[in-house]
Amino acid sequence: MKVVTDEKDYALYFSRAPIPFYRGNRQNLEHCYRHVGLYAYRRDFLMQFTKWTPSTLEKMEDLEQLRALEHGAKIKVGLTSTHVFGVDTPEDLERIRKVVEGNTKILEA
Repeated sequence: MKVVTDEKDYALYFSRAPIPFYRGNRQNLEHCYRHVGLYAYRRDFLMQFTKWTPSTLEKMEDLEQLRALEHGAKIKVGLTSTHVFGVDTPEDLERIRKVVEGNTKILEA
């Protein structure tokens, strides 16, 4: 998942597609970020969130964070230089198992 932020590091949009789209120099990727999700919610927010129906953008991208953004919630984003990758497929899971067992190193696909 990818995220675009404002100048104060609040999420503007999440997507499964590469964002933002560069029309010019496609080598300039200094402001392209992959998302690693760790969410902490207050109880009162969760009580509100669960009453909201899934939004159009949420259904399109299959990302519940978009429901929160569309309802005006703010999501703070922190940057990290630590390399991570998602575990989205059985192959990804197998790769992680090998790393944990010490049989291989993580290599970017």
